[in-house]
Amino acid sequence: MTADVLRERLCIDADHPSLPGHFPGQPVVPGVVLLDRIASVLARAGLGPLARIEAVKFLAPVLPGQALDCEIERDATQLRFRLLHDGRVVLRGTAALA
Repeated sequence: MTADVLRERLCIDADHPSLPGHFPGQPVVPGVVLLDRIASVLARAGLGPLARIEAVKFLAPVLPGQALDCEIERDATQLRFRLLHDGRVVLRGTAALA
């Protein structure tokens, strides 16, 4: 089976409720918010919920308002996902569907 790739543009707005406490004066988008957005891309594509995240690596902070390109590659056994900002990978990981 060849891999299927989902692509979607994401952005976490500056008024997201998680930002005021993360970190005051210099907000950074929490990793859990980014992972939730990836799960939402999967749900919108009709692939269902995640069973587990097997590995994730946060490579650079994501700031409110930054445009992110979400890429999710799916094959018979695994999901590989990544978020890119201006072509640079800021998050990558692997997961399994429920």
